[in-house]
Amino acid sequence: MNANPPPAASARRSPPSAAAPAAVTVVGIGADGWGGLSLAARDALRGAAVLLGGARQLALLPAECTGERVAWPSPLRPAVPRLLAEHAGRRIAVLASGDPMFHGIGRALTEELGPGGLHVLPHPSSVSYACARLGWAVEDTEVVTLVGRPAARLAAALHDGRRVLVLSAGSSTPAEVAALLREHGFGPSRLRVLEQLGGTAERITDGRAATWSAPPGDPLNIVAVDCRRAPGSPRLAAVPGLPDDAYEHDGQLTKRHVRAATLAALAPAPGELLWDVGGGSGSVSVEWMRSHPSCRAVAVERDPARAARIARNSEALGVPGLRVVTGAAPEALGGLPRPDAVFIGGGLTAPGLLDACWDALPPGGRLVANTVTLESEAVLAARHRAHGGELVRLAVSHAVPVGGFTGWRQAMPVTQWSHTKSGETS
Repeated sequence: MNANPPPAASARRSPPSAAAPAAVTVVGIGADGWGGLSLAARDALRGAAVLLGGARQLALLPAECTGERVAWPSPLRPAVPRLLAEHAGRRIAVLASGDPMFHGIGRALTEELGPGGLHVLPHPSSVSYACARLGWAVEDTEVVTLVGRPAARLAAALHDGRRVLVLSAGSSTPAEVAALLREHGFGPSRLRVLEQLGGTAERITDGRAATWSAPPGDPLNIVAVDCRRAPGSPRLAAVPGLPDDAYEHDGQLTKRHVRAATLAALAPAPGELLWDVGGGSGSVSVEWMRSHPSCRAVAVERDPARAARIARNSEALGVPGLRVVTGAAPEALGGLPRPDAVFIGGGLTAPGLLDACWDALPPGGRLVANTVTLESEAVLAARHRAHGGELVRLAVSHAVPVGGFTGWRQAMPVTQWSHTKSGETS
């Protein structure tokens, strides 16, 4: 028997080297305050020379925590690097609500210091507490944060029968949530506002969005929504191809069936960015962003009235983060972040537009262009001959009355060219 193991096995059996001590300790704290902290968390706070946190969190600490107390300013994110630099070399403890890495300050600190510069001691999050009180499985519950974000983003999460937890921005959030539910046809939804979870002042207020009239309560709250759609309200699916009447438009709209095929060709994936060039009513970029909460889009539209309409559609359909650029392409594309995919819905005959969009794509990026005119179709046919890709014609017909019978009425056929840039390494 060989007494000397191979190098790989030896490496696996070796103890890991001691990590360098983290520069900052991040302690999650709940409404139960000091009493709810672990011994390790208490020791970290007692031993800190500087205690950073919100004023409410700092007030939860006893006098035995003798470090200098520094409350976060507003806005918080831009102040993080400055405060860390001011107190460099001192033992810093940062207080965070619940789990610092779940919609918390932990993300900003990691961006500044790297994961090796932090030692994180999490506390149960408000989501964990709420699911425990409600009997909801955490993995089956959608979470939407409205902290520093518009309430309109909740609309994309509304589906009949779903359970949603809304992280509140303050005491006014429950009423905003109820109003948005009513506006989007979810008035029958049950609302429960859970305040001061884990603390002695814990309280739950129960009601329906349609009749919600509870006065503002504690600012430390989370809103639980049992989504129920009112009879007759529009049903907006989670997949592309929303009904055309879900959009405000002036006729410049990629129609439902063509839109679904277009999104399939664009193939959105989490975290990716779309350029929607010639945005029209914004339907393609809206449904790109609805495909996953981390998807991003920039709609470029030269007509100011249509650009404003795109913004209204994005707000109404739950993706208020859609960026709208008013201007003519290709000039308006300058300075935009590099896209993962580009959709061209108009302006194909503009000199340099197709080249500018193609050149902006990284390897593996997708370009999809639609047209109904012969002139633009000729441009796409030439591209297909020169570069390959897929050239298809999409024709949709609808059944309509013809006297006492029924016949087909065909919409204008759409020519679509789609191509993926070569050189993808993944």
